[in-house]
Amino acid sequence: QVQLVESGGGLVQAGGSLRLSCAASGRTFRIYGSSWFMAWFRQAPGKEREFVAAISWSTGKPYYADSVKGRFTISGDNAKGTAFLQMDGLRPEDAADYYCATGDDGGSYNIDREYMYWSQGTQVTVSS
Repeated sequence: QVQLVESGGGLVQAGGSLRLSCAASGRTFRIYGSSWFMAWFRQAPGKEREFVAAISWSTGKPYYADSVKGRFTISGDNAKGTAFLQMDGLRPEDAADYYCATGDDGGSYNIDREYMYWSQGTQVTVSS
């Protein structure tokens, strides 16, 4: 089993910054986690969940949605099972519930159904 604990959401003015954290634990993660991605998705009210960013635990290579490229930075420490999403230059359209996910089956890192384990989510609110 894998547990994901996320933190760091909140209210920020447009142009401001927030940093999300996601800590993974559990026996399954310790055994298989190094071959997975850690990703963030977000979902705004009335909209579908969308990909934000992902990092390969094995290579450390980051991937970003076009909408956040140049503003958000994903990083992680596989040994500690911890990942971070640094969000700078936040815009009102970035407001959403953010979820971290891991346990993909080797398919597309930007597809939510590829991930087995999800955090409880954290709310990000951006005021204009």
